Amino acid sequence: MNRVLLPEGWPRPKGYSNGVEATGRMVFVAGQIGWRPEGEFFETDFAGQFRQTIENTLAVLAEAGAGPEHIVRMTWYVVEKQEYLAALREIGSIWRDLIGPHYPAMAVVEVKGLIEDAARIEIETTAVVS
Repeated sequence: MNRVLLPEGWPRPKGYSNGVEATGRMVFVAGQIGWRPEGEFFETDFAGQFRQTIENTLAVLAEAGAGPEHIVRMTWYVVEKQEYLAALREIGSIWRDLIGPHYPAMAVVEVKGLIEDAARIEIETTAVVS
């Protein structure tokens, strides 16, 4: 059972939760990037790589019997803040398509680079299955 934490008087954040309380079996997903399982990038734009990154994350979660509703925390690493901000509308649409109305605790961090030079985003995920 997961419970979104929203302190009294705080405004509801858009697109994430300030905190999540969870009880159950924990599933940790390593940083996923926007390449296909065979290690090839078919998308070069941020939104396309974001979609593939989320699809990869959901595939790993499925191996543990988990789905989007079990995600309690994500850390996103982006190589360019402005590229991320410019893609927010597309990110929201992709999120609704793949994750739905579920918003875990999240952080987005701009980094100098990722190990795979072609990667625009990497996401680490923690899920808790009741």
